[in-house]
Amino acid sequence: MSADVVKVAVLGARGRMGAESCAAIDAADGLELVARIDLGDDLDDAAAAGAQVALDFTRPDAVMDHLRWCVEHGVHAVVGTSGFTDAKVDEVRAMLGDDPRVGVLVVPNFSIGAVLMMRFAQVAAPFFESVEVIELHHPDKVDAPSGTAVRTAELIAAARRDAGSAPVPDATTQDELGARGADVSGIRVHAVRARGIVASQEVLLGDQGETLSLRHDSIHRESFMPGVVAGLRGVSDLRGVTVGLDTVLGLA
Repeated sequence: MSADVVKVAVLGARGRMGAESCAAIDAADGLELVARIDLGDDLDDAAAAGAQVALDFTRPDAVMDHLRWCVEHGVHAVVGTSGFTDAKVDEVRAMLGDDPRVGVLVVPNFSIGAVLMMRFAQVAAPFFESVEVIELHHPDKVDAPSGTAVRTAELIAAARRDAGSAPVPDATTQDELGARGADVSGIRVHAVRARGIVASQEVLLGDQGETLSLRHDSIHRESFMPGVVAGLRGVSDLRGVTVGLDTVLGLA
């Protein structure tokens, strides 16, 4: 086995994304799947197998313990688990300390198309008076809004803030049922859950006399696999916490 091959453990290997990732790792050059870990398995099996990187597709209530184990064992981590909040990012930074030995890559969305859609929205946002985000997922998803939608809204808000844009106009004063959606950094985010959908997101931008719609659809989980592979190949070059695939894709 070449010294350039990255040894990977998949946490949540029997789940939908975990199983798809295992197949992608097996098919990818430069990666070796050395451990499949799921509920009831011992994380130390990953260390015994020589894992250098852990890919986490588990649950929000388990992921922090897994990352603590990774930090303690010097194993880099790529996180695809839902519900990874800013508070959790700060907690991981505290785990790593001032001189981190490992990289932790937190990825709201592994689809390269979705990453590009977020970048395009970030570029376009200061040029329009109005902007809102609509995300659509399958009804088995446990968190809402999605991490991708929250990240998109944060990027849009930062771009508008840097450009000196005015707040998004909204005359709503009565919304007892919450129809206007979540407020993420001043950007409205709406979540749809419906059977048959995998993962979709639309950013609606509007100004006088025109609208611009940016939409990305993932119709199968295999759409996330190029991003998974890129993250696993690139995380060993990182230190500390990195959010999003932009850095490993050369977009940062």
